[in-house]
Amino acid sequence: MSMTNLYDMTFPPRVPVIEGLLLCGTYIFAGSPKIGKSFFMAQVGYHVAKGISLWNYPVRQGSVLYLALEDDYARLQGRLNMMFGIETVDGLHFATRSRTIEDGLNQQLEQFLLEHPDTRLIIVDTLQKVRESWNDNYNYSADYQNITAMKEFSDSHSVAVLVVHHTRKMEASDSFDMISGTNGLLGAADGAFILKKKKRTDNEATMQVVGRDQEDQELTLEFNRDRCIWELKKVEKELRKKPVDEAITKIAAFIRKTGKWEGTATQLLSCVPGLDLKPNVLTRKLNVDNSVLFNEFNISYSCWRSGDKRTIRLYCGDSCPESQDSEAEDRSRGESAGEEKDNEKEVKTEEGERYEQSTSDWKTDEGSGSQVYERGPANGSRELYACG
Repeated sequence: MSMTNLYDMTFPPRVPVIEGLLLCGTYIFAGSPKIGKSFFMAQVGYHVAKGISLWNYPVRQGSVLYLALEDDYARLQGRLNMMFGIETVDGLHFATRSRTIEDGLNQQLEQFLLEHPDTRLIIVDTLQKVRESWNDNYNYSADYQNITAMKEFSDSHSVAVLVVHHTRKMEASDSFDMISGTNGLLGAADGAFILKKKKRTDNEATMQVVGRDQEDQELTLEFNRDRCIWELKKVEKELRKKPVDEAITKIAAFIRKTGKWEGTATQLLSCVPGLDLKPNVLTRKLNVDNSVLFNEFNISYSCWRSGDKRTIRLYCGDSCPESQDSEAEDRSRGESAGEEKDNEKEVKTEEGERYEQSTSDWKTDEGSGSQVYERGPANGSRELYACG
Protein backbone atom coordinates (compact mmCIF):
# COMPACT_ATOMS: atom_id res chain seq x y z
CA MET A 1 0.00 0.00 0.00
CA SER A 2 1.33 3.42 -0.91
CA MET A 3 1.40 6.40 1.46
CA THR A 4 -1.17 8.10 -0.79
CA ASN A 5 -3.58 5.17 -0.49
CA LEU A 6 -3.03 5.08 3.28
CA TYR A 7 -3.95 8.77 3.62
CA ASP A 8 -7.06 8.19 1.53
CA MET A 9 -8.40 5.68 4.06
CA THR A 10 -10.88 6.54 6.82
CA PHE A 11 -10.61 4.80 10.19
CA PRO A 12 -12.95 4.93 13.20
CA PRO A 13 -11.82 7.62 15.68
CA ARG A 14 -9.66 6.52 18.61
CA VAL A 15 -11.84 7.40 21.59
CA PRO A 16 -10.40 7.55 25.12
CA VAL A 17 -12.12 5.65 27.90
CA ILE A 18 -10.50 7.89 30.52
CA GLU A 19 -9.24 11.05 28.84
CA GLY A 20 -5.50 11.51 29.27
CA LEU A 21 -5.12 8.16 31.02
CA LEU A 22 -6.68 5.17 29.21
CA LEU A 23 -7.40 4.83 25.49
CA CYS A 24 -8.96 1.95 23.57
CA GLY A 25 -6.44 -0.87 23.27
CA THR A 26 -4.76 -3.44 25.51
CA TYR A 27 -2.86 -2.26 28.59
CA ILE A 28 -0.94 -4.10 31.31
CA PHE A 29 -1.55 -3.02 34.91
CA ALA A 30 1.26 -4.40 37.05
CA GLY A 31 2.13 -4.24 40.73
CA SER A 32 3.36 -6.44 43.52
CA PRO A 33 0.89 -8.86 45.16
CA LYS A 34 -1.62 -7.36 47.63
CA ILE A 35 -0.62 -3.78 46.83
CA GLY A 36 -4.18 -2.72 45.98
CA LYS A 37 -4.48 -3.53 42.27
CA SER A 38 -7.92 -5.15 42.60
CA PHE A 39 -9.26 -2.18 44.57
CA PHE A 40 -8.07 0.11 41.80
CA MET A 41 -9.62 -2.10 39.10
CA ALA A 42 -12.98 -2.00 40.90
CA GLN A 43 -12.65 1.78 41.23
CA VAL A 44 -11.90 2.26 37.52
CA GLY A 45 -14.72 -0.10 36.50
CA TYR A 46 -17.23 1.70 38.73
CA HIS A 47 -16.31 5.14 37.38
CA VAL A 48 -16.53 4.04 33.73
CA ALA A 49 -19.85 2.24 34.24
CA LYS A 50 -21.28 5.25 36.07
CA GLY A 51 -19.70 7.84 33.74
CA ILE A 52 -18.16 9.94 36.51
CA SER A 53 -14.67 11.45 36.40
CA LEU A 54 -11.77 9.52 37.90
CA TRP A 55 -10.05 12.23 39.95
CA ASN A 56 -9.64 15.06 37.39
CA TYR A 57 -9.75 12.77 34.35
CA PRO A 58 -13.04 12.85 32.39
CA VAL A 59 -14.61 9.44 31.70
CA ARG A 60 -16.74 8.22 28.79
CA GLN A 61 -19.56 6.10 30.15
CA GLY A 62 -20.11 2.52 29.01
CA SER A 63 -20.59 -1.02 30.23
CA VAL A 64 -17.69 -2.76 31.97
CA LEU A 65 -16.87 -6.46 32.28
CA TYR A 66 -14.60 -7.29 35.22
CA LEU A 67 -13.16 -10.82 35.09
CA ALA A 68 -12.21 -11.17 38.77
CA LEU A 69 -10.61 -14.57 38.27
CA GLU A 70 -8.83 -14.72 41.65
CA ASP A 71 -11.97 -13.84 43.64
CA ASP A 72 -15.36 -15.28 44.48
CA TYR A 73 -18.65 -13.39 44.53
CA ALA A 74 -18.78 -13.10 48.32
CA ARG A 75 -15.40 -11.35 48.40
CA LEU A 76 -16.41 -9.08 45.52
CA GLN A 77 -19.62 -8.10 47.31
CA GLY A 78 -17.72 -7.22 50.48
CA ARG A 79 -15.05 -5.24 48.62
CA LEU A 80 -17.57 -3.21 46.62
CA ASN A 81 -19.59 -2.46 49.75
CA MET A 82 -16.48 -1.11 51.50
CA MET A 83 -15.75 1.11 48.51
CA PHE A 84 -19.16 2.36 47.38
CA GLY A 85 -21.69 1.43 50.04
CA ILE A 86 -24.99 0.04 48.82
CA GLU A 87 -25.19 2.28 45.74
CA THR A 88 -25.03 0.06 42.65
CA VAL A 89 -24.60 0.57 38.91
CA ASP A 90 -26.13 -1.81 36.35
CA GLY A 91 -23.37 -1.35 33.77
CA LEU A 92 -20.66 -3.01 35.89
CA HIS A 93 -20.63 -6.80 35.27
CA PHE A 94 -18.55 -9.50 36.98
CA ALA A 95 -17.46 -13.06 36.31
CA THR A 96 -15.12 -15.19 38.42
CA ARG A 97 -14.29 -17.81 35.78
CA SER A 98 -13.49 -17.70 32.07
CA ARG A 99 -11.74 -19.66 29.40
CA THR A 100 -8.07 -19.22 28.63
CA ILE A 101 -6.87 -17.41 25.53
CA GLU A 102 -6.20 -20.67 23.69
CA ASP A 103 -9.54 -22.19 24.74
CA GLY A 104 -11.80 -19.40 23.49
CA LEU A 105 -11.62 -16.33 25.77
CA ASN A 106 -12.04 -13.92 22.85
CA GLN A 107 -15.19 -15.75 21.70
CA GLN A 108 -16.67 -15.36 25.18
CA LEU A 109 -15.85 -11.65 25.14
CA GLU A 110 -17.43 -11.27 21.69
CA GLN A 111 -20.64 -12.80 23.02
CA PHE A 112 -20.62 -10.33 25.92
CA LEU A 113 -20.27 -7.45 23.44
CA LEU A 114 -23.24 -8.74 21.45
CA GLU A 115 -25.32 -8.59 24.63
CA HIS A 116 -23.77 -5.28 25.79
CA PRO A 117 -22.81 -3.28 22.66
CA ASP A 118 -22.06 -0.16 24.74
CA THR A 119 -19.08 -1.87 26.42
CA ARG A 120 -16.02 0.36 26.82
CA LEU A 121 -13.79 -1.53 29.26
CA ILE A 122 -12.87 -5.17 29.98
CA ILE A 123 -10.68 -5.97 32.99
CA VAL A 124 -8.81 -9.28 33.09
CA ASP A 125 -7.61 -9.97 36.65
CA THR A 126 -5.15 -11.69 36.24
CA LEU A 127 -3.11 -12.54 33.14
CA GLN A 128 -1.90 -15.77 34.74
CA LYS A 129 -5.48 -17.11 34.80
CA VAL A 130 -6.00 -16.75 31.04
CA ARG A 131 -2.57 -17.01 29.43
CA GLU A 132 -1.74 -19.93 27.18
CA SER A 133 0.07 -22.59 29.21
CA TRP A 134 2.40 -24.17 26.67
CA ASN A 135 5.02 -24.67 29.39
CA ASP A 136 6.04 -23.24 32.72
CA ASN A 137 8.98 -21.27 31.31
CA TYR A 138 7.34 -18.45 29.38
CA ASN A 139 9.47 -17.04 26.59
CA TYR A 140 9.28 -13.84 24.57
CA SER A 141 7.23 -15.43 21.78
CA ALA A 142 4.63 -16.87 24.17
CA ASP A 143 4.28 -13.60 26.09
CA TYR A 144 4.00 -11.62 22.87
CA GLN A 145 1.33 -13.91 21.44
CA ASN A 146 -0.74 -13.85 24.64
CA ILE A 147 -1.01 -10.06 24.65
CA THR A 148 -1.33 -9.87 20.86
CA ALA A 149 -4.45 -12.06 21.00
CA MET A 150 -6.10 -9.62 23.41
CA LYS A 151 -4.86 -6.60 21.46
CA GLU A 152 -6.41 -7.92 18.25
CA PHE A 153 -9.71 -8.20 20.12
CA SER A 154 -9.54 -4.69 21.62
CA ASP A 155 -8.55 -3.14 18.28
CA SER A 156 -11.32 -4.85 16.31
CA HIS A 157 -14.01 -3.87 18.84
CA SER A 158 -12.75 -0.41 19.89
CA VAL A 159 -12.70 -1.22 23.60
CA ALA A 160 -10.05 -0.98 26.31
CA VAL A 161 -8.70 -4.18 27.86
CA LEU A 162 -6.84 -3.82 31.18
CA VAL A 163 -4.77 -6.91 32.00
CA VAL A 164 -3.69 -7.18 35.63
CA HIS A 165 -0.27 -8.72 36.21
CA HIS A 166 2.47 -8.94 38.85
CA THR A 167 5.88 -7.32 39.09
CA ARG A 168 9.15 -9.02 39.99
CA LYS A 169 10.66 -8.73 43.47
CA MET A 170 13.94 -7.55 41.98
CA GLU A 171 14.23 -3.77 41.60
CA ALA A 172 15.18 -2.18 38.27
CA SER A 173 16.23 1.29 37.17
CA ASP A 174 13.31 1.29 34.73
CA SER A 175 10.12 0.42 36.59
CA PHE A 176 8.66 -1.24 33.50
CA ASP A 177 11.49 -3.78 33.52
CA MET A 178 9.94 -5.06 36.75
CA ILE A 179 6.90 -6.51 34.91
CA SER A 180 7.03 -10.27 35.51
CA GLY A 181 7.84 -12.17 32.32
CA THR A 182 9.68 -11.11 29.20
CA ASN A 183 9.67 -7.84 27.26
CA GLY A 184 7.19 -9.51 24.92
CA LEU A 185 4.33 -8.47 27.24
CA LEU A 186 5.02 -4.74 27.06
CA GLY A 187 6.18 -5.01 23.45
CA ALA A 188 2.78 -6.28 22.30
CA ALA A 189 0.65 -4.07 24.56
CA ASP A 190 -0.49 -0.53 23.75
CA GLY A 191 0.78 0.66 27.11
CA ALA A 192 1.24 -0.16 30.77
CA PHE A 193 0.62 1.05 34.31
CA ILE A 194 3.00 0.29 37.18
CA LEU A 195 1.71 0.69 40.75
CA LYS A 196 4.58 0.84 43.22
CA LYS A 197 5.12 1.52 46.95
CA LYS A 198 8.37 2.25 48.77
CA LYS A 199 7.22 0.07 51.67
CA ARG A 200 4.32 -2.38 51.71
CA THR A 201 2.83 -0.71 54.81
CA ASP A 202 2.77 2.74 53.15
CA ASN A 203 -0.51 4.27 52.08
CA GLU A 204 1.23 6.31 49.38
CA ALA A 205 2.17 4.83 46.01
CA THR A 206 3.30 6.03 42.60
CA MET A 207 1.61 5.00 39.39
CA GLN A 208 3.66 5.32 36.22
CA VAL A 209 1.90 5.31 32.85
CA VAL A 210 3.33 4.75 29.37
CA GLY A 211 1.55 4.26 26.06
CA ARG A 212 1.99 4.31 22.32
CA ASP A 213 -0.48 7.14 21.76
CA GLN A 214 -0.15 9.13 24.99
CA GLU A 215 2.42 10.99 27.05
CA ASP A 216 4.31 9.27 29.84
CA GLN A 217 2.97 10.20 33.26
CA GLU A 218 3.73 9.67 36.94
CA LEU A 219 0.94 10.05 39.50
CA THR A 220 1.24 10.05 43.28
CA LEU A 221 -1.68 8.21 44.87
CA GLU A 222 -2.78 7.59 48.46
CA PHE A 223 -4.90 4.67 49.58
CA ASN A 224 -7.83 5.79 51.76
CA ARG A 225 -8.15 2.87 54.16
CA ASP A 226 -11.52 4.02 55.48
CA ARG A 227 -13.15 3.99 52.02
CA CYS A 228 -10.72 1.53 50.36
CA ILE A 229 -10.23 3.77 47.31
CA TRP A 230 -7.19 5.37 45.72
CA GLU A 231 -7.02 9.17 45.84
CA LEU A 232 -4.88 11.38 43.61
CA LYS A 233 -2.34 13.52 45.50
CA LYS A 234 -0.35 15.04 42.65
CA VAL A 235 0.62 14.65 38.99
CA GLU A 236 4.32 14.87 38.17
CA LYS A 237 3.71 16.93 35.03
CA GLU A 238 0.68 18.35 33.30
CA LEU A 239 -0.28 16.77 30.00
CA ARG A 240 0.73 18.78 26.96
CA LYS A 241 -2.29 19.47 24.79
CA LYS A 242 -1.48 19.33 21.10
CA PRO A 243 -2.84 22.38 19.25
CA VAL A 244 -5.68 21.66 16.82
CA ASP A 245 -5.06 22.37 13.15
CA GLU A 246 -6.61 25.72 12.10
CA ALA A 247 -8.51 24.15 9.19
CA ILE A 248 -10.08 21.54 11.51
CA THR A 249 -11.09 24.28 13.95
CA LYS A 250 -12.81 26.27 11.20
CA ILE A 251 -14.65 23.21 9.88
CA ALA A 252 -15.75 22.30 13.41
CA ALA A 253 -17.15 25.81 13.96
CA PHE A 254 -19.09 25.53 10.69
CA ILE A 255 -20.57 22.12 11.57
CA ARG A 256 -21.55 23.31 15.05
CA LYS A 257 -23.64 26.03 13.42
CA THR A 258 -25.24 23.81 10.79
CA GLY A 259 -25.58 20.61 12.86
CA LYS A 260 -24.74 18.39 9.89
CA TRP A 261 -23.39 18.72 6.37
CA GLU A 262 -22.90 16.46 3.35
CA GLY A 263 -21.21 17.07 0.01
CA THR A 264 -17.87 17.02 -1.80
CA ALA A 265 -14.59 18.49 -0.60
CA THR A 266 -14.91 21.23 -3.23
CA GLN A 267 -18.33 22.20 -1.86
CA LEU A 268 -17.01 22.20 1.71
CA LEU A 269 -14.21 24.57 0.71
CA SER A 270 -16.79 26.98 -0.69
CA CYS A 271 -18.82 26.82 2.56
CA VAL A 272 -15.95 27.43 4.98
CA PRO A 273 -14.04 30.66 4.25
CA GLY A 274 -10.31 30.89 4.75
CA LEU A 275 -9.39 27.33 3.78
CA ASP A 276 -6.54 27.61 1.29
CA LEU A 277 -6.42 23.90 0.44
CA LYS A 278 -6.91 21.67 -2.57
CA PRO A 279 -9.95 19.36 -2.34
CA ASN A 280 -7.87 16.15 -2.13
CA VAL A 281 -5.65 17.68 0.58
CA LEU A 282 -8.73 18.66 2.60
CA THR A 283 -10.10 15.12 2.39
CA ARG A 284 -6.82 13.63 3.59
CA LYS A 285 -6.62 16.13 6.43
CA LEU A 286 -10.11 15.09 7.59
CA ASN A 287 -9.11 11.41 7.31
CA VAL A 288 -6.02 11.95 9.46
CA ASP A 289 -7.75 14.20 12.04
CA ASN A 290 -10.92 12.13 12.34
CA SER A 291 -10.20 11.37 16.02
CA VAL A 292 -9.53 15.05 16.76
CA LEU A 293 -12.88 16.04 15.27
CA PHE A 294 -14.71 13.54 17.44
CA ASN A 295 -12.78 13.82 20.72
CA GLU A 296 -12.34 17.61 20.71
CA PHE A 297 -15.56 18.76 19.04
CA ASN A 298 -17.92 15.75 19.19
CA ILE A 299 -18.21 15.81 15.39
CA SER A 300 -18.47 12.54 13.47
CA TYR A 301 -16.94 12.20 10.01
CA SER A 302 -17.35 9.67 7.22
CA CYS A 303 -16.21 9.64 3.61
CA TRP A 304 -16.99 7.28 0.73
CA ARG A 305 -16.87 7.11 -3.04
CA SER A 306 -20.08 6.90 -5.08
CA GLY A 307 -19.47 6.62 -8.80
CA ASP A 308 -16.95 9.27 -9.83
CA LYS A 309 -17.26 11.48 -6.74
CA ARG A 310 -16.18 11.23 -3.12
CA THR A 311 -18.81 12.27 -0.58
CA ILE A 312 -18.05 13.70 2.86
CA ARG A 313 -20.48 13.66 5.77
CA LEU A 314 -19.97 15.66 8.98
CA TYR A 315 -22.44 15.90 11.85
CA CYS A 316 -22.57 16.73 15.54
CA GLY A 317 -22.75 13.73 17.86
CA ASP A 318 -21.84 10.07 17.37
CA SER A 319 -24.86 8.99 15.32
CA CYS A 320 -26.81 10.25 12.34
CA PRO A 321 -29.49 7.57 11.83
CA GLU A 322 -31.57 9.50 9.32
CA SER A 323 -28.59 9.59 6.95
CA GLN A 324 -27.39 6.00 7.17
CA ASP A 325 -29.85 4.62 4.62
CA SER A 326 -28.93 7.20 2.01
CA GLU A 327 -25.23 6.55 2.58
CA ALA A 328 -25.75 2.81 2.07
CA GLU A 329 -27.71 3.49 -1.13
CA ASP A 330 -24.97 5.79 -2.43
CA ARG A 331 -22.34 3.14 -1.72
CA SER A 332 -24.43 0.49 -3.44
CA ARG A 333 -24.95 2.60 -6.56
CA GLY A 334 -21.25 3.36 -6.76
CA GLU A 335 -20.28 -0.27 -6.42
CA SER A 336 -22.82 -1.59 -8.93
CA ALA A 337 -21.81 1.00 -11.51
CA GLY A 338 -18.25 -0.35 -11.29
CA GLU A 339 -16.75 3.02 -12.14
CA GLU A 340 -13.07 3.51 -11.43
CA LYS A 341 -11.27 6.76 -12.12
CA ASP A 342 -7.65 6.48 -13.37
CA ASN A 343 -7.59 2.88 -12.18
CA GLU A 344 -7.59 4.11 -8.56
CA LYS A 345 -7.88 1.31 -6.04
CA GLU A 346 -10.26 2.23 -3.27
CA VAL A 347 -9.68 0.69 0.15
CA LYS A 348 -12.82 0.86 2.27
CA THR A 349 -13.24 0.46 5.98
CA GLU A 350 -16.63 -0.52 7.36
CA GLU A 351 -18.10 0.76 10.61
CA GLY A 352 -18.87 -2.74 11.79
CA GLU A 353 -17.98 -6.37 11.23
CA ARG A 354 -20.22 -9.40 11.18
CA TYR A 355 -19.86 -11.83 14.00
CA GLU A 356 -21.29 -15.23 14.76
CA GLN A 357 -23.95 -15.17 17.45
CA SER A 358 -23.84 -18.16 19.74
CA THR A 359 -26.25 -19.50 22.32
CA SER A 360 -23.81 -18.72 25.13
CA ASP A 361 -24.93 -18.06 28.66
CA TRP A 362 -23.33 -17.58 32.03
CA LYS A 363 -24.14 -20.79 33.88
CA THR A 364 -23.55 -21.78 37.50
CA ASP A 365 -20.91 -24.42 38.08
CA GLU A 366 -22.42 -26.89 40.52
CA GLY A 367 -19.09 -27.71 42.14
CA SER A 368 -17.85 -24.19 42.92
CA GLY A 369 -20.99 -22.07 42.72
CA SER A 370 -19.11 -19.73 40.36
CA GLN A 371 -20.35 -18.69 36.97
CA VAL A 372 -18.90 -20.11 33.77
CA TYR A 373 -19.45 -18.85 30.25
CA GLU A 374 -20.62 -21.85 28.20
CA ARG A 375 -20.73 -21.37 24.42
CA GLY A 376 -23.23 -23.31 22.37
CA PRO A 377 -23.56 -23.80 18.61
CA ALA A 378 -23.92 -20.82 16.29
CA ASN A 379 -27.45 -19.87 15.39
CA GLY A 380 -27.07 -16.93 13.06
CA SER A 381 -25.28 -13.63 12.77
CA ARG A 382 -25.73 -10.00 13.73
CA GLU A 383 -24.12 -6.70 12.95
CA LEU A 384 -21.95 -5.20 15.68
CA TYR A 385 -21.00 -1.57 15.23
CA ALA A 386 -18.07 0.02 16.98
CA CYS A 387 -19.12 3.51 18.00
CA GLY A 388 -17.29 6.22 19.78
